Amino acid sequence: MENQYFVDSEYLSAEALERKHRLENDPSCRKNHMEYLPGMERIKSDIREKVISQMNEYCPERYTARDVRAALEHDRCSIEDFKALLSPAAAPFLEQMAERARLETGKHFGNTVYLFTPLYIANYCENYCVYCGFNCYNHIKRMKLSMEQIEHEMKIIADSGMEEILILTGESRSQSDVAYIGEACKLARKYFRMVGLEIYPVNTDEYRYLHECGADYVTVFQETYDAEKYETLHLLGHKRVWPYRFDAQERALRGGMRGAAFSALLGLSDFRKDALASALHVYYLQRKYPHAEMSLSCPRLRPILNNDKINPHDVGEKQLCQIICAYRIFLPFVGITVSSRESAEFRNGIVKIAATKVSAGVSTGIGDHESKYTGKESGDAEGDEQFEICDSRSFDRMYDDISKEGLQPVLNDYLYV
Repeated sequence: MENQYFVDSEYLSAEALERKHRLENDPSCRKNHMEYLPGMERIKSDIREKVISQMNEYCPERYTARDVRAALEHDRCSIEDFKALLSPAAAPFLEQMAERARLETGKHFGNTVYLFTPLYIANYCENYCVYCGFNCYNHIKRMKLSMEQIEHEMKIIADSGMEEILILTGESRSQSDVAYIGEACKLARKYFRMVGLEIYPVNTDEYRYLHECGADYVTVFQETYDAEKYETLHLLGHKRVWPYRFDAQERALRGGMRGAAFSALLGLSDFRKDALASALHVYYLQRKYPHAEMSLSCPRLRPILNNDKINPHDVGEKQLCQIICAYRIFLPFVGITVSSRESAEFRNGIVKIAATKVSAGVSTGIGDHESKYTGKESGDAEGDEQFEICDSRSFDRMYDDISKEGLQPVLNDYLYV
């Protein structure tokens, strides 16, 4: 790969530092973020045009309290109603929104909360995304687990009682190719009833292969739907190609995946427009693929290693709660995940209102589940984490806390025949 040298180097050379500086300060040095690279599949779809046109037309400031009241009075939430609920005018109505969201959640999900845990199997990355701890220029400990190490980690997690796992890698085809990820999926199917993937976007035939290996669904963060802002944040690598990333979930569904999860990383750009685009991405694809299970994640920026300036911009907990409640009112059937990026207090509250899925026993590092789950040191090297988590509760503690709130923790609701 063109920049594999930077990934494997312990320290950046003077040449590498110079290139990093040019990428950051001279846009002409970067490849066109709208042009596909060799090997990237193009699909014919009208989804992107629908989503982006709605986002570009959206002016949050033009909505009034009257628009918000009308949206809350309607039995069905239209796109226009949803825009009102995301607007600043809706902030004083947060309590009413939360009550409406709670009713919708109870109607479609009962009092259940699904639990899963992520497993990072590699943190090598060939992208330069300025906000991510895995970026190829960040000096961190890199690691890729062997199949023996992956199975060891999976067994530890499965022994805790967990039945759903989300497999993650850094975005490096050279270090974590599709065959490697496929073998990890085959191992996961031995230990878990539900297997998710959060990896670099791939082509339809590759998603089909991963599904045949055992993967049930994929999660792809678009990061921001604002293509111009996206260009300034993703300076190098395959991830820089904005349209290829946008179409990833549709390629996954065409490849046979049962479900797809969507998200913007709130705080990178205008969070109201990104929230609108995320939900509309689900809305339009759900109508095109009605059999698919869709879900939304709601992450905010978190601090990363070697960069203490990365924090959510203008997205406080009240704004996040408003977005999640608006999601639930607009898309009552969609799963909503709130990750360990948020505090235990916030997650305890939001699962009683709108969220239906939370992670537990989380580590965003590589190869450290033995120490996290058993208290024993594995003796193996560990790779550095992608970002700092806020809620570090164990699986048992999370299960007990959810139960004490009068909710039913669910580990799996699929029967394979």
